[in-house]
Amino acid sequence: MSRKDSQGVVFKALADDRRREILDLLKDGPKTTGELCGCFKRVDRCTVMQHLGVLEGADLVIVKRSGRNRWNYLNVVPVQEIYDRWISQYARPSVELLTRLKRDLE
Repeated sequence: MSRKDSQGVVFKALADDRRREILDLLKDGPKTTGELCGCFKRVDRCTVMQHLGVLEGADLVIVKRSGRNRWNYLNVVPVQEIYDRWISQYARPSVELLTRLKRDLE
Protein backbone atom coordinates (compact mmCIF):
# COMPACT_ATOMS: atom_id res chain seq x y z
CA MET A 1 0.00 0.00 0.00
CA SER A 2 1.37 3.40 -0.92
CA ARG A 3 1.88 6.16 1.62
CA LYS A 4 -1.01 8.09 0.09
CA ASP A 5 -3.34 5.08 0.40
CA SER A 6 -2.25 4.37 3.98
CA GLN A 7 -2.93 7.96 5.01
CA GLY A 8 -6.40 7.69 3.51
CA VAL A 9 -7.04 4.64 5.68
CA VAL A 10 -5.79 6.56 8.73
CA PHE A 11 -8.08 9.52 7.99
CA LYS A 12 -11.05 7.16 7.62
CA ALA A 13 -10.19 5.45 10.90
CA LEU A 14 -9.92 8.79 12.67
CA ALA A 15 -13.28 9.93 11.26
CA ASP A 16 -15.25 8.02 13.90
CA ASP A 17 -15.55 9.54 17.37
CA ARG A 18 -15.54 6.16 19.14
CA ARG A 19 -12.30 5.18 17.45
CA ARG A 20 -10.75 8.49 18.49
CA GLU A 21 -11.97 7.79 22.03
CA ILE A 22 -10.27 4.38 21.95
CA LEU A 23 -7.01 6.06 20.88
CA ASP A 24 -7.41 8.57 23.71
CA LEU A 25 -7.78 5.68 26.17
CA LEU A 26 -4.57 4.13 24.85
CA LYS A 27 -2.52 7.33 25.26
CA ASP A 28 -1.85 6.49 28.89
CA GLY A 29 -0.63 3.01 28.07
CA PRO A 30 -1.71 -0.32 26.62
CA LYS A 31 -5.04 -1.81 27.61
CA THR A 32 -6.60 -5.21 27.15
CA THR A 33 -9.59 -5.52 24.90
CA GLY A 34 -11.70 -6.28 27.97
CA GLU A 35 -10.58 -3.06 29.64
CA LEU A 36 -11.45 -1.07 26.52
CA CYS A 37 -14.86 -2.74 26.27
CA GLY A 38 -15.50 -1.83 29.91
CA CYS A 39 -15.04 1.85 29.05
CA PHE A 40 -18.02 1.78 26.66
CA LYS A 41 -21.14 1.08 28.68
CA ARG A 42 -23.60 1.46 25.79
CA VAL A 43 -21.59 -0.39 23.16
CA ASP A 44 -21.31 -4.17 22.98
CA ARG A 45 -18.01 -6.03 22.81
CA CYS A 46 -18.51 -6.96 19.15
CA THR A 47 -18.78 -3.29 18.13
CA VAL A 48 -15.67 -2.34 20.12
CA MET A 49 -13.83 -5.22 18.44
CA GLN A 50 -14.90 -3.94 15.02
CA HIS A 51 -13.58 -0.47 15.86
CA LEU A 52 -10.31 -2.01 17.07
CA GLY A 53 -10.10 -3.94 13.79
CA VAL A 54 -10.37 -0.70 11.80
CA LEU A 55 -7.71 0.95 13.99
CA GLU A 56 -5.44 -2.07 13.62
CA GLY A 57 -5.96 -2.04 9.84
CA ALA A 58 -4.88 1.61 9.79
CA ASP A 59 -1.81 0.68 11.89
CA LEU A 60 -2.96 3.02 14.66
CA VAL A 61 -3.19 0.13 17.13
CA ILE A 62 -0.70 -2.68 17.53
CA VAL A 63 -2.05 -5.89 19.06
CA LYS A 64 0.00 -8.34 21.10
CA ARG A 65 -1.46 -11.46 22.60
CA SER A 66 -0.34 -12.70 25.99
CA GLY A 67 -2.09 -15.84 27.13
CA ARG A 68 -5.81 -15.12 27.04
CA ASN A 69 -5.30 -11.36 26.92
CA ARG A 70 -5.19 -9.23 23.81
CA TRP A 71 -3.14 -6.11 24.57
CA ASN A 72 -3.74 -3.01 22.44
CA TYR A 73 -0.93 -0.47 22.04
CA LEU A 74 -1.20 2.98 20.49
CA ASN A 75 1.01 3.46 17.43
CA VAL A 76 1.61 7.19 16.90
CA VAL A 77 3.72 6.83 13.74
CA PRO A 78 0.78 7.21 11.30
CA VAL A 79 -0.43 10.31 13.18
CA GLN A 80 3.08 11.80 13.02
CA GLU A 81 3.22 11.13 9.28
CA ILE A 82 -0.08 12.99 8.81
CA TYR A 83 1.21 15.84 10.94
CA ASP A 84 4.41 16.04 8.91
CA ARG A 85 2.58 16.06 5.59
CA TRP A 86 -0.59 18.04 6.32
CA ILE A 87 -0.36 20.05 9.51
CA SER A 88 3.22 21.21 10.05
CA GLN A 89 3.46 23.10 6.78
CA TYR A 90 0.31 25.06 7.59
CA ALA A 91 1.35 25.74 11.17
CA ARG A 92 4.80 27.04 10.20
CA PRO A 93 3.61 30.54 9.09
CA SER A 94 1.79 31.01 12.40
CA VAL A 95 4.86 30.02 14.40
CA GLU A 96 7.04 32.35 12.33
CA LEU A 97 4.57 35.18 12.92
CA LEU A 98 4.61 34.59 16.67
CA THR A 99 8.42 34.50 16.65
CA ARG A 100 8.60 37.83 14.80
CA LEU A 101 6.02 39.33 17.17
CA LYS A 102 8.02 38.20 20.20
CA ARG A 103 11.24 39.59 18.72
CA ASP A 104 9.53 42.93 17.91
CA LEU A 105 8.10 43.22 21.42
CA GLU A 106 11.48 42.59 23.01
